[in-house]
Amino acid sequence: MFVTAAVPYRGRFAPSPTGPLHFGSLVAALASCLEARSRGGEWLLRIEDIDTPRNIPGAADAILRTLDACGFAWDGQVLYQSSRLSAYEAALDMLRRRGLLYPCACSRSDIAARASRTAIDGGLLYPGSCRDGLAPGVEVRAWRLRVDDTPLGFEDRLQGVVEQRLAEQVGDFVLRRADGIHAYQLAVVVDDACQGITDIVRGADLLASTPRQLWLQQCLAYPRPSYAHLPVATNPAGEKWSKQTLAPALVAGKAAAELVRALRFLGQPAPAELAVAKVAEVWDWALVNWSFATIPRVPAISVPATAA
Repeated sequence: MFVTAAVPYRGRFAPSPTGPLHFGSLVAALASCLEARSRGGEWLLRIEDIDTPRNIPGAADAILRTLDACGFAWDGQVLYQSSRLSAYEAALDMLRRRGLLYPCACSRSDIAARASRTAIDGGLLYPGSCRDGLAPGVEVRAWRLRVDDTPLGFEDRLQGVVEQRLAEQVGDFVLRRADGIHAYQLAVVVDDACQGITDIVRGADLLASTPRQLWLQQCLAYPRPSYAHLPVATNPAGEKWSKQTLAPALVAGKAAAELVRALRFLGQPAPAELAVAKVAEVWDWALVNWSFATIPRVPAISVPATAA
């Protein structure tokens, strides 16, 4: 069953419990929340814990505590992807019935031996080895979604026009992995549709994957949300601050200072004195002064690891 939004705008923040929240996460949470509130909309929270091997025990609860300490208030109950497996299977069944999903027996080494091109995300472009069916008795490893070479694009509110030819730049992509786990692309598209998400504000590191999500929305006859991809925070080496690049966790006791730092990163002229104010005062200022128009229209901005 799909949710029909009772408000004209419904946004969301969807962290993965692979570690504590860091500055990059705070930027995405703050921008998505403030944009939703400024538009009179709802802001939902989803824990994307579908990739179980990467989850860290206790991380989901730690994320919720940090968001609470930073003054965030979300609408409704937190949605956990781990409770949504039947919905993902139903979407796969629909795609199978439409002839859009096919079994793949290729291992990574098989693809490496046959691929002749690189995909837009830097990986190998799947050569379509299993597109026409598997030989009898061959073990199915994954399930892939068929794509075509029709130009597929959208206008991002921050990054401008984005267009891809999926067949040439991505290839048929996996929706259920060899380990049985549903792929991120499938889970995020199904959940956004189910929750009635109208507007997605997230980091520009996900910009290149958006056309795949548009294609999947089209295949499942889902509505297309509006997208805005924020500049990502990078270290001096140009790497995105993340758990993999050892981004330090947010410190609850410095919540006001971190919020002010995130606001300034987003082009909002937050007064310096707010860094030592109460968290509620920072939010009062942000809700009154939020301006989407002043967010930098760039894919990345270099920032120090922590606030001064």
